[in-house]
Order: sequence, then C-alpha cells, then structure tokens
Amino acid sequence: MTELITALNGVTATTTSGAINIEDAKKVVLQYQRAAHSSGSTVFTATVSVDGTNYVTYNKWIVNAANANTEGVTRVGSVTLSANGVGFLTMDPDDSFKYIKVTATETTDGTHSAWIYKVLDN
Repeated sequence: MTELITALNGVTATTTSGAINIEDAKKVVLQYQRAAHSSGSTVFTATVSVDGTNYVTYNKWIVNAANANTEGVTRVGSVTLSANGVGFLTMDPDDSFKYIKVTATETTDGTHSAWIYKVLDN
C-alpha cells in the first residue's frame, strides 16, 4: 500500500508543512517543485521526530545524483531549485521516524510545492 500526501501546495512564501505521519513506512520519498520562477531560489529541507514534539533536521536524504558505483550514494540535508523544476529525495531506508515536516525557504519569488510519498509495505 502506498500513500501520496501533499505537504506544501503552491505556497508563495517561506512555509513549513504540518506534521505528516510516516510511522511504519518502509520507504519515504520527498518530491519537490518550484514554479512561477522569475528570480531567486527555493531551498527544501525537512525535520523529523519520534515523539511529535522534538524535531531535528534530517541530513541523510539520498539524492538522485549520477556518480560512479564505487562512490556509493550521495546524501544531502537540503536541495535548492533556482529555476522552474521538480526533483526528489529518498529517505535512508534504515531510518524510521514518526513524523516529518517539510520546509520551503523562498528567496525572491516563485511557488513551492512538496509531496511525501510513503510505501507501507514491499
């Protein structure tokens, strides 16, 4: 079973989503988008929590980056879009949290959207 949750829907200023339950998810993917770009950029980040009260920055996103097999996966804490575009990050499958919040930090302009795709079984 899978679920697609809208975290941010075309927001036009720096915004943090509400808490999204990802408990029991086997896989978590963050898809992000910047639209209506004129100038500036959007930085997408996330915080995670095991108790719903204390949140910490998640810095182990696996990014869709081309590299040699010997280099392993590339991990990041944030991604920046400086033009219209879309991308995705995958949460390390060895990590598990109860909640996640997504933040889009705007510089200048644009609309910003993000979705959490969670897989509850394999």
